[in-house]
Amino acid sequence: MTGKKMPPPWRIKMVEMIKMNTREERELLLEQAGYNLFNLPSKEVYIDLLTDSGTAAMSDLQWAGLMRGDEAYAGSRSYFHLQSTVEELMGFKYVVPTHQGRGAENILFHHLIKPGQYVLGNMHFDTTKAHIEFNKGRAVNLAAEIANDTQAYHPFKGNFDLQALEQFIEEKGPGNIAFILVTITCNSAGGQPVSMANMRGVREIARRHGLQVFYDAARFAENAWFIKQREKEYASAPITEIVREMFSYADGCTMSAKKDAIVNIGGFVGLRDEAQYKAVSRLGVIFEGFPTYGGLAGRDMEAIALGLKEAVQEDYLAYRVGQVEYLGSLLRDAGIPIVEPVGGHAVFVDARKFLPHIPKEQFPAQALCINSIGKAASGPLKLEECWREEIRKPARISSRNWTSCA
Repeated sequence: MTGKKMPPPWRIKMVEMIKMNTREERELLLEQAGYNLFNLPSKEVYIDLLTDSGTAAMSDLQWAGLMRGDEAYAGSRSYFHLQSTVEELMGFKYVVPTHQGRGAENILFHHLIKPGQYVLGNMHFDTTKAHIEFNKGRAVNLAAEIANDTQAYHPFKGNFDLQALEQFIEEKGPGNIAFILVTITCNSAGGQPVSMANMRGVREIARRHGLQVFYDAARFAENAWFIKQREKEYASAPITEIVREMFSYADGCTMSAKKDAIVNIGGFVGLRDEAQYKAVSRLGVIFEGFPTYGGLAGRDMEAIALGLKEAVQEDYLAYRVGQVEYLGSLLRDAGIPIVEPVGGHAVFVDARKFLPHIPKEQFPAQALCINSIGKAASGPLKLEECWREEIRKPARISSRNWTSCA
């Protein structure tokens, strides 16, 4: 079943009252915000599609977990619940909690990157690139060329160009490469997945050159779902087995739990190597907190552990990804150019194609967002490189009817 036809695999137990402003009120609010969408008060936004990061609805078990959180400074029971969940799901024995994903990037990259080294990615997220450069590294994108064609279909547009990856390593030398970073799914390419075959290929190239591979695992569950749907040999494989194989090709990961752990705050670094864990956890003490809480309350670690388990449930993923595809189909049917195929967490509108009369120097995506809010009830949409409008769908907060209204 698709998100268009499938009933939600959850029951609504609480509602939050919201208010729809008139067009005149919205236009006044935009003017007062200086036409900066991030300055809009959230209470004035009727349908908020700014991001799925930290905006999802937690489950009853997660809310119950908040009450069971162990707030001990050291040796928290909730930390060990998180650690054992990560190890069981991803295979990483060592876990450093952080306040969110960028905290994980900061301490891991600080440990791994020497000044001037390259970090090779399929397509780095903006804050990831910023952390690489802040630690005096150089971010390089090596996604397959088809990722740059918004209208072309490919089942795995988040893939590395393996030939380009090998060539870059050979030209620059392995000693000048800090590590390889695979972003799953690849947000900057339109929420596009990476195939298992491609992950395996990256791992083999890294092995030949003595390099480490890390994952930006923020949307690992959605990536696993696409593998199940699009790689024939995994069609009957359980999501948990797919996830375990995905991470078997990595030395570690950073995770923003605000995405596929379905919580409002939190993240972690997952590692295999004990010596590496000790080095990263020492940095965690400086930047985040003691290794068994790392900038998080015990209740937050409890919610993350439970959310990771819920995120790999197939009925949840079918509805989650299907609902995003349904939103994409509504836009597609209306003749609006979107990044194809639709990603797992968001629909990306190609504003340059939608508004070809507006030069890119005048920010067509910004113009589209402002116009959308002024004339419709929906509110902030994220800008991507000032030409692409990203409509992100928060998890578990709405049904098909809400999506149709958006």
